[in-house]
Amino acid sequence: MSYKEESTQTESITQPRTTVEGETTSEPMADTILESRNLNVFYGEDQALRDISFEMPEQKVTALIGPSGCGKSTFLRCINRMNDLIDSCRVEGDLLLRNKNVYDDDVDPVALRRTVGMVFQEPNPFPKSIYDNVAYGLRVQDKDDNLDEKVEQSLKRAALWDEVKDQLDSSGLDLSGGQQQRLCIARAIATDPEVILMDEPASALDPVATSQIEDLIEDLARDYTVVVVTHNMQQAARISDKTAVFLTGGELVEYDDTQKIFENPENQRVEDYITGKFG
Repeated sequence: MSYKEESTQTESITQPRTTVEGETTSEPMADTILESRNLNVFYGEDQALRDISFEMPEQKVTALIGPSGCGKSTFLRCINRMNDLIDSCRVEGDLLLRNKNVYDDDVDPVALRRTVGMVFQEPNPFPKSIYDNVAYGLRVQDKDDNLDEKVEQSLKRAALWDEVKDQLDSSGLDLSGGQQQRLCIARAIATDPEVILMDEPASALDPVATSQIEDLIEDLARDYTVVVVTHNMQQAARISDKTAVFLTGGELVEYDDTQKIFENPENQRVEDYITGKFG
């Protein structure tokens, strides 16, 4: 059974939620796909995230920004339970995907990661052909009917098809850095996830490749929900609809429409960070 099937067969959670501003509401936002409720994360005795509560809209780009060590990537990895792979990590609170807590005992992390794909900071294509990189997840999930069509469609969605259509048997490792990252995006979307997580996907790329990735993120949001961690505030301002500002201590200090965060933040610490006074 897939995670999507599991979630539709499980009773939705309807307990009240607390927003960043402290207001409580019992009804979910109509377009909310992901929601964090009082999420706390510990690595041993060290607390990495403190009472994180906010909602992320469907088919939009949400940017997570803040200085190094503030918990952005930790939060991102909570969404598809990548932190489960760290023995010292402990997660408290709820993280909901379509009103189903992904940390419930009946949720299979492997099935969850098919619904919530991830693209890492450094491009990590498999030592396989371009074709086999994209087809890998489909074959693992026994979705290998019409494989050629699915591989082509994924490469087109990742804006890579025109560049590689005549060399699909070549190694993915032979591509440029920007092409490798787009190949990884094609691999992530081939299995048709609902959410795509991106952890600084352009930080290792040159300006031209970075621009291509930014354009691609905006295109992907037409079909997917994208949550992206970035240290580049200008990038967050360009590509995101919502922005969450994490600051030292693992706190979510402000979350709002991106334009408001960058033009008229409510929190002085956020304004100081945005204007470069620290960070």
